[in-house]
Amino acid sequence: QVQLVESGGGLVQAGGSLRLSCAASGRTFRMYAMGWFRQAPGKEREFVAAISWSGGSTRYEDSVKGRFTISRNNAKNTVYLQMNSLKPEDTAVYYCAQEDRAWTVPGISPDDYDYWGQGTQVTISS
Repeated sequence: QVQLVESGGGLVQAGGSLRLSCAASGRTFRMYAMGWFRQAPGKEREFVAAISWSGGSTRYEDSVKGRFTISRNNAKNTVYLQMNSLKPEDTAVYYCAQEDRAWTVPGISPDDYDYWGQGTQVTISS
C-alpha cells in the first residue's frame, strides 16, 4: 500500500523560506513522477510543481516559477519542495502526490495522480 507523508510546513513571514519533504513507501519510488499541489480555504486544489521519475524534467505553476524548486532523491524515496520568497498568497495546505502510471511525463492535473499524502499546512504572514 502506497503511503506518502509530508513534513516541513509551518508559519513564516513573507519573504521567508520553507522546505517541504514527502517520504514515500509502498512501491518502487523511482518509477513514478511526483507532484505537489496546494489548497487554500474555499478554493480548489491547484497544481504547484511536478517532477519526472528520473528528476530530469520538472514543471511549475506560473506563480511559483523562480521561487519554488522541486527535487527528488530516489535513494531516499523522498521528494522535496524548496519554497523561497514566500508570499501570503502561498498560504495553503500542501499535498504531495504520486502518479498512477510508471515512466510518464509528470502531469499537472490532480486526476493524473492516484496517491496523496495527508497534507502539511503552510502559513505566510504579511
